[in-house]
Amino acid sequence: MDDAALTALALVCTLNPSPAPSSSQLLAEQTLEALREHGVAGEAVRIADHDVRPGVAVDMGEGDAWPAIREKMLAADILVLSTPIWLGHPCSVAQRVLERLDGELSETDDEGRQLTYGKAAAVCVVGNEDGAHKVTADLFQGLNDVGFSLAAGAATYWVGEAMHGTDYQDLDKPPDAVAATTKTLAANTAHLARALRVRPYPPS
Repeated sequence: MDDAALTALALVCTLNPSPAPSSSQLLAEQTLEALREHGVAGEAVRIADHDVRPGVAVDMGEGDAWPAIREKMLAADILVLSTPIWLGHPCSVAQRVLERLDGELSETDDEGRQLTYGKAAAVCVVGNEDGAHKVTADLFQGLNDVGFSLAAGAATYWVGEAMHGTDYQDLDKPPDAVAATTKTLAANTAHLARALRVRPYPPS
């Protein structure tokens, strides 16, 4: 089990399309780098670069970019959701991703299990205000509701000092506490994903 190759998909929910710099993108990429140390290959997709339509279905019709992103998600063992904090909440792009993931509730395998049941998830949060625990809790609940499993310590975050304007991407390097938390996320999430591959959940 320890040597099984895994893949991860990071969905970056910054409000800004490429090539704008993004702290959410940076922390997601650092998380993917930490996952690589555990044999996990991954890629990041910036949702704002794609026409992901509002809705709660897996396909919202012609021009909807979600089905192609969903294919990558279903092919991956790990989903990483990275969001900034806005007004104390996950940003609207992250909420849209959760709403599109709601479509997975009606998608099952031959034994009645959601297609997401065999996948682990993790969360990255950045912001210039307090609220990382609240945002993490919101995303954890949503991800679990739609079938993902969460390892111990499956979140990493950074929030700047209150009332200041420093972004995570402005730092010279990740603070030691953030780097250590990201390493724990990677180790535990990779472990859980391997365990789920070997011993999937039983049929409902």
